[in-house]
Parts: sequence; C-alpha cells; structure tokens
Amino acid sequence: MRPIVLSALAAFALLLPACSAVDGVRQFGGGVGAAATAPLDDLNLRREHIPTVLLQAEANPYDLRNLNQCATIGAEIARLNEALGPDTDEPPAQDGSTLGEQAADAASAAALAAIRDAATDFIPGRSWIRQLSGAEQHSRHVQSAIQAGRMRRAFLKGVGMQRNCAPPAAPGWFRPRGRSQR
Repeated sequence: MRPIVLSALAAFALLLPACSAVDGVRQFGGGVGAAATAPLDDLNLRREHIPTVLLQAEANPYDLRNLNQCATIGAEIARLNEALGPDTDEPPAQDGSTLGEQAADAASAAALAAIRDAATDFIPGRSWIRQLSGAEQHSRHVQSAIQAGRMRRAFLKGVGMQRNCAPPAAPGWFRPRGRSQR
C-alpha cells in the first residue's frame, strides 16, 4: 500500500507547481531530489553545512574585537542575517507573489515533506541509526550554532543601541538620539 500512496503523492506533487511560475517548478524539482535523498542525512553521508559566522558565534558570542564603530557592527549583523535569515524585529519581505502562488508554494512544501517522510520511514530503527552514524550529534551541533548566532545578533543589536547606532546596527524600531555614531 505504501508504494502506491508514495507514487500518487509524487504524481500530485509534480503536477501541483505547474500552475505556478517556472522558477517555482525548478525549486520544487530540486526539493524532490533533496527529499528523496533524506536517508543520506540519517546515515551521516550528507551533512548540512554550518556557515563560518555561526561557528564563530558559537565559539565566542560576546566577542567585540574590531567592532568599535556602528558600520562594523552593522556589517557583522548583516553576515549573521545572511546565515540566519531576517531577525524578528524586521518586517517580512514582500515578494510580490499572488495568493494563488503562495497556496501553490504551501502545497508544494507539504508534498515535499510527505515525500521526505516516506523516504525516511523505510529505515528500521531510524533514531538508533542517527545516533550511531553521528547524524544526530551533527544535527544538535547545527541547532547549537543557529542558537549562538541568534544570541550574538541580539547582543550586537544591544551594543548598537547602547552606542546610539542606527539600524541595522540596532533593532529596526530603534531611533538614535541626536546624532548617530558612525
């Protein structure tokens, strides 16, 4: 029964983005490959890359070396934003997509999640395999680096506020008093 469900789901998933933009179809196609090869992550044969800025944040989240100006603080925050995505104090970016495109993207993401789950469900004792292969440890390291990066970004924005810096060296809502330091 499982192969039939997986085949039907894959066929539905491949037809779904046809009503979306061509770029969306390419993204979905790449996502199918990643979802189908998800067991490689469980066997620790493929690892998620941790950006250097997050590894540095994990090693020393409160490091202020060479961050004595608002511009350098802002540049460091920009590096963290590139690795982590936008901070919660920033408004979401308007991508100009229509409601239909957003619905197709959501359905496509759900189909990819189902394909990923089906691809990993066949592994017996998956949690033990993840433990023994080191995949679980790497996954925890990735999450630790992300958390350290978020903590460093918040710390740097606090330092930027204390030094009267304008955003992005401070939270988006902060308005410097008088002249902002450069």
